[in-house]
Amino acid sequence: MSAPGTGSSPDARFLLVDRDSATAGALLDSLLSCLVAAPTVAEARSGRQATDLLRSERFDVLLVDLGSVGDLSPQFEDAVSRLVRLSSGALVIALSDGASVSATLSALRAGAHDHFVRPMGGRAFATRMAELASRHGKSLALQLRGEEHAGRFGRLVGASSQMQVVYEQIGRVAGSTAPVFITGEPGTGKDICAEALHEFSPRAHRRFVAVDCGAVPAHMMEAELFGIAGGAIAGAGEDRKGAAEIADGGTLFLDEISHIDLSLQGKLLKFLQTGTISRVGESGVRQLDVRLICATNRNPMELIAERRFREDLFYRLHVLPVHLPPLRQRSGDALALAQHFLDRFAAQEHKRFDGFATDAAGQLAAREWPGNVRQLETLVHRLVVMFDGGEVDNAMLAAADLDAPAPATTAPPPVMLMRRPAVLPMWQQEQRIIEEAIASFGGNISLAAQALELSPSTIYRKRQTWAELEGKRGAA
Repeated sequence: MSAPGTGSSPDARFLLVDRDSATAGALLDSLLSCLVAAPTVAEARSGRQATDLLRSERFDVLLVDLGSVGDLSPQFEDAVSRLVRLSSGALVIALSDGASVSATLSALRAGAHDHFVRPMGGRAFATRMAELASRHGKSLALQLRGEEHAGRFGRLVGASSQMQVVYEQIGRVAGSTAPVFITGEPGTGKDICAEALHEFSPRAHRRFVAVDCGAVPAHMMEAELFGIAGGAIAGAGEDRKGAAEIADGGTLFLDEISHIDLSLQGKLLKFLQTGTISRVGESGVRQLDVRLICATNRNPMELIAERRFREDLFYRLHVLPVHLPPLRQRSGDALALAQHFLDRFAAQEHKRFDGFATDAAGQLAAREWPGNVRQLETLVHRLVVMFDGGEVDNAMLAAADLDAPAPATTAPPPVMLMRRPAVLPMWQQEQRIIEEAIASFGGNISLAAQALELSPSTIYRKRQTWAELEGKRGAA
């Protein structure tokens, strides 16, 4: 998959070298099922058969199973090197069924562009190939189904530069097993971002389990996460799996993780360190393989300072940070999101709408959306329910917009009618500078802080202050 909005190339040519037709077929089925236009794929069952094809045909991508080229050389590095020399500049990706460091290093030393461990979901595979092609100056456009329109990545919608940074981050970290820490104001789509991280990961074929930590009573949270042994508490007659166990092999998403109390945070830290859990009332341990993603709209550094969140747990979770920008900072995305929601809800309600009139589109673009994407989604849903169809104009939008500020009842003094340049408050100007710096470093707050000559804790503290100021403005 190329960057969102690029076209698909039906002329892309792949050569897959794999002696096992079953695993080769599974890989191709997974990859081709998610692409808008399928590339041409040739298959070779041995290294020698691959060399014959490479001498007679040109390929854009060479996928090499390391266990299938032993007929060229017993050494991975020598075998792959021979294929690389014949590949005429193709993107070369080594494949194996195990995360062997020595195999990876051998493939890279031989000239392969990367080493992928199977199984890997087709969407994640295509995303990482396109990322590699872009990095190495190769021409390769693979467009995923459901992303035929510009500015989409999974269920995330938006073509702004801020969202392009988010898309790039997701594509870069989705294949890792390390924890991801998502931050952002309420309504920015942290849950959808977590789903995208799972969908584009090698775990996409396994379970994605989400827990809203703010909606579970504190006394039930441990059982919700780790399960209950039969008879451990009143009413628990049978063993019950927790969310972590249900997500074994897949992804566990803990939304609003700041709501977990300190005593349970220690057990969550142990789970991260050892990969083991014990159900409530159980003395033994269970080994799990779970990728953890968490999210919060709170400032974690403030929580740590207030002794409401363990610092050691935060740094264990904060390995791969992703920050979702508020809608007011995503120039032009409001209208794209509104059209997306209009199409979706119109289909649900069996109605036909013809988009937004110029005046309504201007109103949508001008709003600051303190409730972010969720507020916009609710507005469009209400609008679709209230009206029968047609083009959405300003009057329809105003009727559905219950959150719009009330119009002034008296005319402002004449002096206020003079045209003056808009001047943002100092805190908003500071916010813009810092958020642009964070975006320029791919969401890495530490690097942005260094460039701005600030400490990371200062940025976290300022973000909390900005959220409070936005809340006051929204309530005013």
